[in-house]
Amino acid sequence: MELVHELDIRPGITSVVGSGGKTTLLAVLARGLGGTIALTTTTHIRPFPGVETFARAPFAPRVGCVGAPADGGKLAAPAQSPEEIASYCRYVLVEADGSRGLPLKAHAAWEPVIPAGSTQTILVVGASGFGHPVREVAHRPEIFCAAAGCDPDDIATPELVSRVLRAEALANRLVVNQADTPELIGQACELGELMGIPYWAGSLNRI
Repeated sequence: MELVHELDIRPGITSVVGSGGKTTLLAVLARGLGGTIALTTTTHIRPFPGVETFARAPFAPRVGCVGAPADGGKLAAPAQSPEEIASYCRYVLVEADGSRGLPLKAHAAWEPVIPAGSTQTILVVGASGFGHPVREVAHRPEIFCAAAGCDPDDIATPELVSRVLRAEALANRLVVNQADTPELIGQACELGELMGIPYWAGSLNRI
């Protein structure tokens, strides 16, 4: 799969952080990678349709989700660390962040929860947040505004988002998801260019 190559997914632990499509990205990568793949989390994650959930690795299917039952039908971090899971699986894809379903996010001091053995961190941003007031589309808008130098009622733009992301410097790859119109594709690419790291822009739901 082209996205796997563009994001340079290698054996070992890859962490996915941010907002606007982390779980979708993990599912897309799992479809495109070969070998045994574990989907897991250091925070909380929803079960993956069609993927069996296990308390521990190893497991029999090529792709499995490793997690512990949590409230609301979600899965919490399993007892096994991602490093231990990686001893059984060629790829371990970790959702290491939460965003309450919003397309944009700024991180508190304790976030994200990236495992020590992670070899790459991919940041996801939801392009659907562009053009809307920050207070409506950003998780932790007060932190977002402090980093971007804006007010909660200001419109989220690629420039404002890039200020937050550059200040946080969390990742070495960027995925700008939810860009499903020419205008959003243009804004997604603008954000990618402002960030100065390898990026992919588009709609994961269309892959």
